[in-house]
Amino acid sequence: MKILVVDLDTEWRGGQNQALLMLEGFQARNHRAELVSPEGSALGDRAKARGIQVHRISPYFSRASAALKIFELAKPGRFDIVHANEAHAVTATWLARTHRRVPFVISRRVGYPIRKSALALSRYQAAARILPISGWVAERLAACGINNEKMTVVYEGVEIPRLPPAEVRREARLLWGITDDSPLLGCVGVLLPDKGQDLLIRVLVDLRTEFPQARLLLAGDGPDRSRLERLAKQLGLGDAVIFAGFVTAMEPVYAALDVFLFPSRFEGLGTSLLAAMSYAVPSVAFSTCAFGEIIEHGRSGLLAELGNETSLRNSAATLLRNPPIAKQIGTATRARIQSKFSSAKMVDEMLHVYETLAPKNT
Repeated sequence: MKILVVDLDTEWRGGQNQALLMLEGFQARNHRAELVSPEGSALGDRAKARGIQVHRISPYFSRASAALKIFELAKPGRFDIVHANEAHAVTATWLARTHRRVPFVISRRVGYPIRKSALALSRYQAAARILPISGWVAERLAACGINNEKMTVVYEGVEIPRLPPAEVRREARLLWGITDDSPLLGCVGVLLPDKGQDLLIRVLVDLRTEFPQARLLLAGDGPDRSRLERLAKQLGLGDAVIFAGFVTAMEPVYAALDVFLFPSRFEGLGTSLLAAMSYAVPSVAFSTCAFGEIIEHGRSGLLAELGNETSLRNSAATLLRNPPIAKQIGTATRARIQSKFSSAKMVDEMLHVYETLAPKNT
């Protein structure tokens, strides 16, 4: 198949990582995959470095520039599918009237409602298929008036890494200044108020009454960093909270952790949670959004009561107090990701959707 992916974000976040996994997966299966992306975008740079053809557009007035580029590229017979990977790409692809010439699909990654206007809904109604990344996102779309028959849930996926041997784990912990067996909890994500990292800092204060050497690793950067740093100092945590900033190579993060905590209150799925679980790190998330689709409570992780610091603290403490149980959960966690949330499975399911829309080109 010939596939054109459109992504107009310039920053590197979960959706862009998924787009790169898709593009690489399509090419590995001998399909031709190309990308429309702004000049200077992290996704475009990484895709080009991996040998994927990238059609660059101006980062200024990017939706208009992208619409013109897509109109030029999506001539009959050149591509079988055009895939809009995020909201700005949806608008640009719709403006290019792509749906009149080529089947056009949309990845929907967020649970925010679509604006209640005919113009906003028309972009989604023009798509041949909408691909929510979880059942929860699909429910939110249905509440906005999107027909269930128009949607196919395709879970985001992560690459399944090799499990780090003991020496790699030791080196990873040394990188963060952990020289002994002190408990290390962690979280990966953009530092934003709705991601809940402030809750983890407050939970750590309570946890350290039972585990005085426990530390918290926050991997990621963002506008909330200075506030979080002030909070850690105000609570007397000093070096107990490690602000790692933006991390390019993630293995030293996941390999070092004893427990992964994911306190987001509003998330379409959560690829950093999937990644931690793929490393067999026992994980805790809130019982909300799509997290119950990922974690089978008590088997492949723990679900805490939404926004409840005590519940989150008790879940983390349960794993720290019971290493055999934590190990058992970690093993089940990795198996869960391998069976349902691998990038290979995501790519295969995406291609199956494409094939149903363009059967003559398979």
